[in-house]
Amino acid sequence: MQILTNNVLFGLVLSLAAFEVGIFINRNTRIPILNPLLIAIGIIICFLFAFHIDFDTYNKGGQFINMFLGPSTVVLAVPLYKQLDLLKKNAKAILTGIFVGSAIGIISIIGISYLVGLNSSVIKSLVPKSVTTPIGISISSQLGGVVPITVLAIIITGIVGAVFGPTICKIFKIKDKVAVGVSIGTASHAVGTSKALELGEVEGAMSSLSIGIAGIMTVMIAPLVYNLALYIYHIIK
Repeated sequence: MQILTNNVLFGLVLSLAAFEVGIFINRNTRIPILNPLLIAIGIIICFLFAFHIDFDTYNKGGQFINMFLGPSTVVLAVPLYKQLDLLKKNAKAILTGIFVGSAIGIISIIGISYLVGLNSSVIKSLVPKSVTTPIGISISSQLGGVVPITVLAIIITGIVGAVFGPTICKIFKIKDKVAVGVSIGTASHAVGTSKALELGEVEGAMSSLSIGIAGIMTVMIAPLVYNLALYIYHIIK
């Protein structure tokens, strides 16, 4: 096992293998909660615990996956380009929806965090939970949050959005494809977008657009909203 783990590609191969298992299980069960990413995370954690492999050893190869986060996000612009006319037609509604969704996401997590008594560093780490990882890390660092907590929050948010997003849209009878795509992309970034792409090309395109715009909007409003919420909290307290 030591010979295997000493190989720099160990973490990378383990991650890809675990994800392929997740895809296989998801395709054969069609159960929303069995998200490929969630399954892969569980497999990797169990494997590392079972063979007493520390995270640093795994991350020697696992870290290479981070290199593909940026390019994979850019690639999501392809389905958006195919729906450019639809974007132009609904530009005002789309931008308004993304802005409101981003703002509500920030306000709600700050409010809930204060209600349950989380400390300021954790709250700052959770603020960018709904944006893609590279942007979330930057916002967390800017606010003074803990980056590992931010990454975990982003992953959990994406998985929850991918699993429950379509179901919530059905419950509230949201049938418009543009609205479904914007809501999933704004709330659950790239992981949610992978699910939106399964729903349809329009949903995937609108979700892809939401990732970028929501990220930009969050960068601009997150510090302002956090400081305003902190000010209001101290007044009420």
